[in-house]
Amino acid sequence: MGGYTPVTDNEKREMLDKIGASGVSDLFCAIPEEVKIDSLNIPEGKSELEVLCDMERLAAKNKVFASVFRGAGAYHHFIPPLVRSIVAKEEFLTAYTPYQAEISQGLLQGIFEFQTMICELTGMDVSNASVYDGATATAEAVTMCRDKKRTKIILSAALHPMTVATVQTYCGDCEIVTAPVRDGKTDLTALRRLVGEDTACVCVQQPNFYGMIEDADAIGEAVHSAGAKFIMAVNPIAAAILTPPGDCGADIAVGEGQPLGMPLSFGGPYLGFMACTDAMMRKLPGRIVGETLDRNGKRAFVLTMQAREQHIRREKASSNICSNQALCALTASVYLSCMGASGLQKTAELCVSKAHYAAEQLCSVKGFTLKHTGEFFHEFVTVCPVDANILLHQLEERDILGGYRLSEREILWCVTEMNSKEQINALVAAVKEVCLSETDF
Repeated sequence: MGGYTPVTDNEKREMLDKIGASGVSDLFCAIPEEVKIDSLNIPEGKSELEVLCDMERLAAKNKVFASVFRGAGAYHHFIPPLVRSIVAKEEFLTAYTPYQAEISQGLLQGIFEFQTMICELTGMDVSNASVYDGATATAEAVTMCRDKKRTKIILSAALHPMTVATVQTYCGDCEIVTAPVRDGKTDLTALRRLVGEDTACVCVQQPNFYGMIEDADAIGEAVHSAGAKFIMAVNPIAAAILTPPGDCGADIAVGEGQPLGMPLSFGGPYLGFMACTDAMMRKLPGRIVGETLDRNGKRAFVLTMQAREQHIRREKASSNICSNQALCALTASVYLSCMGASGLQKTAELCVSKAHYAAEQLCSVKGFTLKHTGEFFHEFVTVCPVDANILLHQLEERDILGGYRLSEREILWCVTEMNSKEQINALVAAVKEVCLSETDF
């Protein structure tokens, strides 16, 4: 893996002083105190069997719900068993960054196939090897668009909040403006007023955080009329049936690849993907693998481009991506291969039909209404007649993970192909029961 020199205590203190941190704990200040632990509280001197039993006891505290109706960025989809069987092979699990890339033909081919599939899915010209997650991909895309003259970044208020926070962290030295939302979608009239000669890019999510389908074509036209770049953050499952970003005029397409064969896994590891037009190819972070012929005329793969930040001075780097997500990217590739174009399209269609059925049934409950009008994919927001926290807690007591609480009376629900009609009906029955008991009280 290369020679790594341990960091001394003095070097640690110097680094902490440089960033204004009093200690290592300051680096984790964003994590709530109630979820932090100092240690696993396992006494010394235990055997491997005893430690394993203790770890299993701790792991048993994790709750896996019988039915899940929550998305908000991480989605419960069916994963063909073949996907896990293939990616669990030791030759994939132990693969590391290739320092002599062309020797690792298998790894390069895996990355190349991933890039190809992402381009086919997004309708873009070129894709990189991958980045850490969808939020990071969006922030990296924003960085690609900045220059000395254009420094204003416009983010739709319907972007995922974590994506917005990540962009703010990356681009704290830029002017970041929020385009308002109207009826759950980016307000096109307000957006046209915001874009100008100083605008570097506009970023819109499709479908957006509230599940609504944006008018991407019109947004792209408005952005390009001001000479700015158009970034689309897309759901890869929805991309199977919606107009591809490339056909909407997007300059860069990004997204979270977790729905492509990666389980929820209590939060990770996940996968970010990036694709762009030929004109922006040289600004892509990470790696780009290309296909060629070797001296014997056989198919071969080469590392065509690599913006490896460890090869240059850190202060000159435009990105902090210095590794790749090859195993997660391979997982996405195997999933897409197993599903095929028709399978992916069928999955997306099931998500749409089941989500609309669930929305219709929930809104049959007295006091429930859809907050937004217009088309949605597999997520939607309802206004509830009871406190959202109480409702969601009561659903958990019934082994149902309900939607994501947006406010005291608003819930963002998600339905995928994994939710059967019986599960949806059981959810609605439970909601009716809770609402009846709460209103009676």
